[in-house]
Amino acid sequence: MPEICSACGQKYFLEPGFYYGAMFISYVITGFFSLAFTGFCILVLGFSINASFAILILILAVLFVWIFRLARAIWINSNVRYNPKFGHKQI
Repeated sequence: MPEICSACGQKYFLEPGFYYGAMFISYVITGFFSLAFTGFCILVLGFSINASFAILILILAVLFVWIFRLARAIWINSNVRYNPKFGHKQI
């Protein structure tokens, strides 16, 4: 990730441990996705439990970076507000 926003100059690394809360957001996103995906594979597609979990692990290995960045974006947007009228951050 870049260190600052190119549009407003907001620092993405506000303090050590700032993104600790993003870990919980990532956990929730991954958990609900896993339940929905596994349920879909078993109930709709008729896969076995082992096949469903094997496919899930492969998909989560690919999506890990995207989910990680999504959780961080959700976390910083819930804590720092951007005001486009003034072109700078408001904390």
